[in-house]
Parts: sequence; C-alpha cells; structure tokens
Amino acid sequence: MSRKKYSTKLFYKYYLDWIHIYKDNAVRPVTLNKYYLVQRKLKELVPNLHMHELDRRNYQQILNLYAQDHEKTTVLDFHHHLKASLFDAVDDGLLKSDPTRRAIIKGCAPSKKKIKYLNLFDLQKLIRSLDLGSEINWDWFFLLIAKTGLRFAEALALTPKDFDFENQRIIISKSWNYKERIGSFQPTKNESSNRTVMVDWQLMQQFRSLINDKAEEQLIFFDEKQRIYNSTLNQKLASYCKKLDIPVISIHGLRHTHASLLLYEGVSIASVAKRLGHSNTTTTQETYIHIIRELENKDNDKILHHLSQL
Repeated sequence: MSRKKYSTKLFYKYYLDWIHIYKDNAVRPVTLNKYYLVQRKLKELVPNLHMHELDRRNYQQILNLYAQDHEKTTVLDFHHHLKASLFDAVDDGLLKSDPTRRAIIKGCAPSKKKIKYLNLFDLQKLIRSLDLGSEINWDWFFLLIAKTGLRFAEALALTPKDFDFENQRIIISKSWNYKERIGSFQPTKNESSNRTVMVDWQLMQQFRSLINDKAEEQLIFFDEKQRIYNSTLNQKLASYCKKLDIPVISIHGLRHTHASLLLYEGVSIASVAKRLGHSNTTTTQETYIHIIRELENKDNDKILHHLSQL
C-alpha cells in the first residue's frame, strides 16, 4: 500500500496493520492479546480519526478519554503500546512529527489495593498448615513459589530436569502456556527470566524424593493433558488464608511475599531483581517502592545513630 493511502487510513486500521506486520508470531500470545485489546479500544475511542489528522493535540485527547475510567499506570501502558506504532509511522514518512512527544499521562484515582503479600509470621503460619506429604500435590506448589518467587507459569513448567540437586538450584528456561485449552511449553516472559534460582538444601531433598520416579522431561505438578486454571488454585490458596485468619493473597502474592521478605532481610535490589527474573532493577523498585522507602527510613535512623557516636 502506498504512503498516501496509508496517510489517509483510519488510525485504528493502521494500528491493526502494524500489529500484523511487527507483532504477529513475534511476541508471546499473552503479549499479542494486549496489542489487540489496545486496537479494539482505539477503534472504540476514535473510530473516525485518520492518520493524516493525527497530531499531538488529538493524540492527547485519546489518552484523556482513556484516562477517564482507567488508572494512571494502565493509561501509561496503553500509551506505550500506541507509541511504538507511531514511532514507525514517523520513520516511514506517514507522519511528519511524533504525536506522542511530551504526552501527559493522566488517570482516575487508583482503587484501594488489597494486601499483596504476607509478613513472615503469617507466611510461616501458612506453610505449617500445608499438607506436605510424600506425594506431590498443589500444597507443594504453594511452598515452592513461597521459597523461590517463581511466576505461576514458570512453576507449572517445571520438570525433574530443571532441578540441579548438586548445586542446590532450579533452572528456569521455559514456562507453561496454561491459558490455551491445550497447554504447552513456551519461552519465559523475557530473556532475563531465563535464570537459576538458589534454594535451601531441605527443599531440594524434599523434591528429590517427590520427583524421583518421574521422567526427566515430565511435568511435576500435573499431567500435560490436564487444563490448569489460575483462578482455581487462587481460590484454594484463598480458602487456606481465610481458615488461618491471615490476609487473603493470590499465588502471585506468594511471589510478592518472597521478594518482600528478602528486601526486609537486607538483600540488595539487584539480587532480588535477578532472582525474580526482572529485566532491570527499575521494575523491582517500582513494584516494591513502599518497602524500599520503609527500609530507607530505617537506614536513616542507623546513619543518624552512627553519626551521633562520632
């Protein structure tokens, strides 16, 4: 299609074409679905906006419309998805200038957040209540995530081959696509998610006996023909929390708990980021900013105490 035809093309149709060219078969299905979700929202917000009409003013209006019923972080994500396509539009000569330049990110007031992690006492209480027998079950799955901080899909994909018993570590090199009717192995979230996670000797010995009779590449926690739902396991975990009268968290909350407790113990942000498989420490800092600020206050108290002794 010529540049002239593209410049008069509706914005949401251009964005759809851009997805087909640059994102189809290039990103994970869950990521691709986000692009298509943005495209459908774009069509809803500005069904009649053409590419040649796109400038900073009406791009900002798009963001403002979206911000009316979305939180600021969600609006920022929406903006990032659109911005990538418009950078290419400028490079291809379809737009004279970048309409996303100096865009202002707004958003409605954030909803009250649920507690995302447990304190050490509540986590110990939860672990003591788990049914950790000689047979593998979902309670062992909960314990593993609490002790490693693995993502849900990463833990699902574990096979005996991933356990390096000699060096007390678990090798993360894949995840499980549980969102499809027929699940399958898939790459990890990003390159940084390919990592090794050190674990305590007790957990390694427990899993050595639990998976001893399984084939090297056999899934540990379930049969590959079995459909796994994140919501079902979250409900199971929630029922445990309610029974113990501790804050109700999700499986992802166990990952947050793991990271939070490490930070409270003084483990560096860089080490926690690497253990979680974050692509950079900025992600870790933004996720756990409340804990980092709390630790900074404690450090300030230590600094002042030290100075007063001089």
